Amino acid sequence: MYKAFYGLNDNPFSIAPNPHYMFLSERHREALVHLTYGLGETGGFVLLTGEVGTGKTTVSRCLLQQLPENTDTAFILNPSLTEQELLATLCDELKITYGDNPSIKQLTDLLSQYLLANHQNGRNTVLIIDEAQHLRSEVLEQLRLLTNLETDTKKLLQVILIGQPELQQLLKRQDLRQLAQRITARYHLLPLNQQELALYVQHRLQVAGRHEPLFTAKSIKRLHHYSGGIPRLTNLLCERALMAGFGLSKVPIDHKMVDQAAKEVLGDVEPVSDKHWYAIAAGIALVTFAGAFYGFTQATPEASHQTEGANLQSATAQPQTVNQKNLQSNLTLPAKNNTAQRVMQQAMASSQNIDVAFAGLFGLWQVQPIKGLTPCQAAQEHGLSCYQQQGNWNSIMRLNYPAVVYLQDSKIDPFYGVIVERQYEQILLQLGEQQFWVSKDWFDRHFSGTFEILWQLDQPLPREISVSSPASQVQWLENSLAIIDERPARLVNQFDTQLEQSLMMFQRLHGLKADGIAGSQTLVQINLYLSQKGPRLTRTERQ
Repeated sequence: MYKAFYGLNDNPFSIAPNPHYMFLSERHREALVHLTYGLGETGGFVLLTGEVGTGKTTVSRCLLQQLPENTDTAFILNPSLTEQELLATLCDELKITYGDNPSIKQLTDLLSQYLLANHQNGRNTVLIIDEAQHLRSEVLEQLRLLTNLETDTKKLLQVILIGQPELQQLLKRQDLRQLAQRITARYHLLPLNQQELALYVQHRLQVAGRHEPLFTAKSIKRLHHYSGGIPRLTNLLCERALMAGFGLSKVPIDHKMVDQAAKEVLGDVEPVSDKHWYAIAAGIALVTFAGAFYGFTQATPEASHQTEGANLQSATAQPQTVNQKNLQSNLTLPAKNNTAQRVMQQAMASSQNIDVAFAGLFGLWQVQPIKGLTPCQAAQEHGLSCYQQQGNWNSIMRLNYPAVVYLQDSKIDPFYGVIVERQYEQILLQLGEQQFWVSKDWFDRHFSGTFEILWQLDQPLPREISVSSPASQVQWLENSLAIIDERPARLVNQFDTQLEQSLMMFQRLHGLKADGIAGSQTLVQINLYLSQKGPRLTRTERQ
């Protein structure tokens, strides 16, 4: 109805899974790498979870396209089956014939014969189960028993379980611990962030024939607010917003049209008010600032010293070159003034010296800056190395090191901070002498893409590891990648194809040139994971 008006030759926001509109964000690509790597291993189970509409089916379809030609696949879309029904459905998918009313043993025997014949003919067999959170525990146990068929080097059936987050809880059951131990790769797919959602919307418009932007920047923010970054819900909102714009004969699509679309799609929702949110943020910091100021002024010198020591531990470490008055915004309490905004703005304005930020990072490593030397020169004097990289939130959280981050304010003026600690989707950000808990959304809006970390090498690195390297270095590379991937290491005496593929997947995941050669940058990246020295953002989680 509106295609000609917007210069489109197709409906760009249909919720049907059209492969022409496939969009792989960084999160989807990471999921694809993890699943592909899991299937490239010795077999077993691969797990993909995510909320409804986050793109799990998109990833699975892309994975199917990348499977080798010598792979036979079975796809089960309705897993609400008994053990016997599951085995029969698997036989149907693989075109295995069986008689009337077969027993579980008869179906298992037929499948075993098929898998053995496939292996002897150089073919792989993969089973994909969607909506796997509905699987009964006895059915999962039957699947585990089916994967017991194996050779000395690999299992003959590989299983991909795709489901909602409830699947993770299901696999934590005590009676399923044996199956959980066989999962060789797992990935939880998160919704799109605001930047990825903007790219997603523009991608679908371009595929449909329109290359000029159609949604304003403010309308994209509203889309992300209402959809939470869920692609399927974004499609519904965009579809209704286009209809609203067509009805008004207006281009581009503004935030008011998105507000109206949200009312129609989501029901009774309250439109976002920028002033409303500024007031809330202002009140948050007022309460936090008042509480911190009161506690500070009421403490005796001895008590103040003890309080600072407690803050030192709760924030992992504080810079030792400045007096800390730890102002942490809790972001939970409402208020009615702009104090929070002013406190944050003042901290941002006073954080335009990168040397101050590095002083904070040095404090976390319990070392001091050295007068007359650059931060990296001072780091070398302390036996540390500087490592600068381009990336995003995921890049930093994956490395799990405190980092100096290059930030920008609303006027694109630079300022610098230190990521001290992480708790879920929030980070403790140090700006000068102050610390604030900020959300991932706030960080994504201000991060310029550059960050620097300090790290300490555990042992000397070779210049590179490749097919011509000694067997000891090749084995070290295999052992290192196995530790990072949380899998058993193989005994290797040469740089074989499997090791090369593992290395290339690691390189792709970290934005390195996937040449299958462990050069200096790749070796540094590997050692960043392996090093046990120095502070971390969190000791319990790696992205």
